[in-house]
Amino acid sequence: MNLSKENLSKNAISDASSKIGSAVSRRQFIKLSSGLLAAMSAPTVLAHNHSDEKGRMMNGMHSSAVGLQLYTLRDIMKVSVPATLKLAADVGYSEMEFAGYFGHSAKEIKQLLDENGLTAPSAHIQLDAFDTNLQQILDDAQTVGHKYLVVPWLSEAQRGKGIAPYQALADKLNTIGEACKKEGITLAYHNHDFEFEVRDGKTPLDVLITQTDPNLVAMELDLYWTVKAGKNPVDYFKQYPGRFKLWHVKDMAEDGSFADVGTGTINFKEIFAHGKLAGIEHKFVERDQTTDRIATVEQGFKAVSALNKGVS
Repeated sequence: MNLSKENLSKNAISDASSKIGSAVSRRQFIKLSSGLLAAMSAPTVLAHNHSDEKGRMMNGMHSSAVGLQLYTLRDIMKVSVPATLKLAADVGYSEMEFAGYFGHSAKEIKQLLDENGLTAPSAHIQLDAFDTNLQQILDDAQTVGHKYLVVPWLSEAQRGKGIAPYQALADKLNTIGEACKKEGITLAYHNHDFEFEVRDGKTPLDVLITQTDPNLVAMELDLYWTVKAGKNPVDYFKQYPGRFKLWHVKDMAEDGSFADVGTGTINFKEIFAHGKLAGIEHKFVERDQTTDRIATVEQGFKAVSALNKGVS
């Protein structure tokens, strides 16, 4: 369903609100429906409704900005991208990391970002897409303003057996990264826990870090999956300083499942205190699965805003 400003009628608003209502709780429905109406009726006001602090963060203070990985709100994105971006901006986020445009063109996405006073320094792109659609990906990134394109996931087939698939992947990332660099964009790689499983005496993530050119490939460290694998992110910052330009900030419950940032067991205070050593530029709140999307993104923004004060 196309919810762009040009063709969104009252009937379309009603239809979108109905679909939102079927996808979320009553509390979420009220807030998201309100956001949809506001996003469509007063876009020119939205761009001027953000605080001076948010404006300062958008003018180069990237490490102090609070970003949101939109995968967290993917089911809402399917219903209304405008309402989702309006919601994120209202919570206080200034930076978005996309995981799909949900039927919108790059030009439409850029317009929606501008209307809400947002930027999108990063986007997740599946590895196979670079093989089939590289130039379009780069063109879209230029249009939206992405500075990073991130490989987010490897299928079991892509992981293969032994360490050789990761050594080959490192070469491939260097090649893609070189094409990205020509466009002023940096390629990055996002980890899960399986990159820490030792293969042939080597750790896949270490292979990807050491065998990629730091001028061509950055790392997006997912703090949850790193801790889930039994590793301390700070140890990686010390071993590979400056390589971790992006973070996914999500927390872990006592039982090892996902938790809202600041409510779980991960020592974010220590991690954020080593942000400069890591090379951090952008931090994105994320939670893969949540029963209350509104509470998750609100708590994430609150927690990371407080933690940013301890970055050194």
